Amino acid sequence: MGILSWIVFGLIAGIIAKWIMPGKDPGGFIVTTLIGIAGAVVGGWLGSITGLGGSVSGFSLGSFVTAIVGALVLLALYRMIKKN
Repeated sequence: MGILSWIVFGLIAGIIAKWIMPGKDPGGFIVTTLIGIAGAVVGGWLGSITGLGGSVSGFSLGSFVTAIVGALVLLALYRMIKKN
């Protein structure tokens, strides 16, 4: 999948992660979207290394879930860091 596809995929994953985990985030929508993009990339990378999650070579339900989980993890870490 190309970088532009991962950005769009991450944007959607970030929006869904924000919907699953609502709350006030420091930085607002733009930062949350960037965290979603980073989460999709990190989630896809970790999923391909560990063999868990979907294939990251294209759009599939497994890769979508992997991207959302990655976005949720990064969003939670971001909230924990910014809370202190």
